[in-house]
Formats: sequence, structure tokens, C-alpha cells
Amino acid sequence: MPPPLSVLCVASYLKGEEFIRECRRRGCRVLLLTAEPLRDAAWPRESVDYMFDVPRDAPDDQVRRAVETVARSERIDRIVALDDFDVEKAAMLREALRVPGMGQTTARYFRDKLAMRMRARFAGLDVPEFVHVLNHQAVAEWTRRVPPPWMMKPRSSAAAVGIRRIGSEQELWDAIHGSGGEQPNYLLESFVTGDVYHVDSVIFRRRVLFAAAHQYGRPPFEVAHQGGIFVTRTLPAEGAEARALTALNARVLEAFNLERGVSHTEFIRGPEGRWFFLETSARVGGAFIVDVVEAATGVNLWREWAALEIAGESGDYAVPPHRHDSAGIVLSLARQPEPDTSGYDDPEIVSRVRKHHHAGLIVASPAAAKVEQLVTDYTRRFYQDFHASQPAPERPVD
Repeated sequence: MPPPLSVLCVASYLKGEEFIRECRRRGCRVLLLTAEPLRDAAWPRESVDYMFDVPRDAPDDQVRRAVETVARSERIDRIVALDDFDVEKAAMLREALRVPGMGQTTARYFRDKLAMRMRARFAGLDVPEFVHVLNHQAVAEWTRRVPPPWMMKPRSSAAAVGIRRIGSEQELWDAIHGSGGEQPNYLLESFVTGDVYHVDSVIFRRRVLFAAAHQYGRPPFEVAHQGGIFVTRTLPAEGAEARALTALNARVLEAFNLERGVSHTEFIRGPEGRWFFLETSARVGGAFIVDVVEAATGVNLWREWAALEIAGESGDYAVPPHRHDSAGIVLSLARQPEPDTSGYDDPEIVSRVRKHHHAGLIVASPAAAKVEQLVTDYTRRFYQDFHASQPAPERPVD
């Protein structure tokens, strides 16, 4: 009988607990590499066979040596990045240890916003006008052609962390010169107004086997930088928007060459109805989006990701039967340390977010109109009952 599959999970932030549990349920041996500040975090330790850590900002050489030391006594069959910030690290480790899965070249398409846009444009997808913040003459020519406002984005960040909206040339050059030697790590992009959407997918053997399309209430950048309440809800699967988004999503993931995994991909619909690709990732969506997807469909993306990683290159995998209901989340930073949401008692509530200084409710129903009504009502009430705001962080918090 062959030994159990051994999965190395790489996580610089506390995420992916259900992935870890599912690996254990399927008989795998689970190794967990995390950052030193998280060695005592609430990991599902009953499902972890061996845990070790490195400093959060450890260079690749140090990370590789730590893993190679463990590999002397532990076989490693799979390496999986549970957080966006670990995608390139996991790819580096796969190549160093010759473990199957995404390599460093492909990983760049899912982490580097400049690489994403160049790849998407090459594949014929519409993207906002952009330029690399490197050659000053090229940037100056670009600004003469593309009117402000602009977005200055870190190439390898996540969510809305580090993004700045720029309103004038003076403000732009102040930002560029202020970034010093970090200039090449940024891109400049035209600010496109419109509704922002996301598609969350399961991919196996380069085919999208499952995709759920959603629309944000407000663009995540606005919520992060201007304050407000985070909202997203499922789009009707047979509606025109969902069909267009799932088709675009399939084109993105085919062009980016994702062999297997899960993905969270974002698009914006401009003023004239034109769809633009914004960014993609090789991970589940944050802000409890995985719970929204499960509430609407019954598919838990963490568990399915574990299943298809275990199947690997030679095994079989199929998405389980699922529903096509609607779901939505209303999530807010709260004034209260432990906000009380018991005053919200509609039967459509399927989950209550339990997080310090946060209030959140997930609702689900076969009727999209009911979800829309509840999300609209709860958003209004949350502003009165719970809402608080704070400046956007310069980097993700633990």
C-alpha cells in the first residue's frame, strides 16, 4: 500500500483552515509552513502533522533551506500556497524540489499586475490603459495620451493594499519620485468607472469546471480607501451578465495557463457596457467570498481545491452536484468589539461573521430578488447600527 500523500501548505497569514482539514479527511499527511508571528495562531492543529515557521519577510534562500531541511525526513508530494502573498514562494519551492504544479513563470501571471495586463492584452482581452513606472519618458508620453485620474498600483500586492488614486501630473511625479528605488515595482493605470464584478472558479486540467459570477456593491478600492460597507452578491447564472463574465473568465484562465486550482478574477464594466479585465489570482477570494459561494451553490472552494490538488496530474476530479441559488454578504468594520446582530433575524440568514470589530451577515435564497432586497436593507441598517472606518493599511494585517 503506498504511503499517504504529503501536502506542504504555505501560509503567511491565517487562512485555509478548511483546506487543511479536507486534506486530513482525505488521508493526507499535512505539513504547514507559516510566519513566525503566526506560530501560535488558531490553526487546525488536529489536522497538521508537522508545523514550522520562518520570519515573515524571510528571503527565498532562507525559506528554501528551511523546507529542504524538513524534506530530509518528510516526503513532500504537493506544495500549495494558501494566501496570495505565498503564490510565488510556493512556485519557487516546487521548482527547487521538483514537485508538480505551477512554476515561477506561470505564477507571475497570477501575482504581478503588470504581467497580468500584458498577458491579457496579448490574449485579446480589454484592459484599462496602463504603463510600467520605469522609463520616465514613456510615462510622460502615456500621461499626455491618457487623461487623469490614474491608479498607481503595486505590481505584487493583493486586494486594494498600496493602491493610490492620482489626480494630476504633479501628484503623479511626486508619488513616483517619492517611491525612490521602488518605482519599477509599480504600474500606472487609467481609472475606469463602472461596476466591478468577480468570478470564482475551480480549474482542473486547464478547464474551468465550476464558475460563480458576482457583483460588488461598491468597488473594493472605494470601500478600503474611502470607508463604507463591503457587499457582494451572486448574479443569476443564466443572466446576460453572468454568461458574459464566465466566458471572459474562461478566456483569462486559458491564456494564463492555470493547470489546476482555484481562482478569483475581477472585471469592471465601463460606462458604455465594455468589459475590462482587472486582475486574477490562484487562490480563493477574501472577505468571506468563499462562504458566499458555498451559500449559493453548496460548493466549498477550499475543500474542492484540496480535492483537485490531491488528484494531481494523473488522478480524477469532478465538481460535486451543486445548486444555482443566490447569496450575498454585508460586511462592515464595527464600532463595537463584538457586535450583536441578533436584531437581524430573517430566515434567509445562513451565516454570521464572527470577527473582532466586524459585523457581517450572509444571506441565501433561491430568489435573487430576495437576496438583493435583504442586502440593500442590511447595508442601510449597518451604517446606523455598526459601521466604523479606518485608513486603509499599507500591508495586510495578521
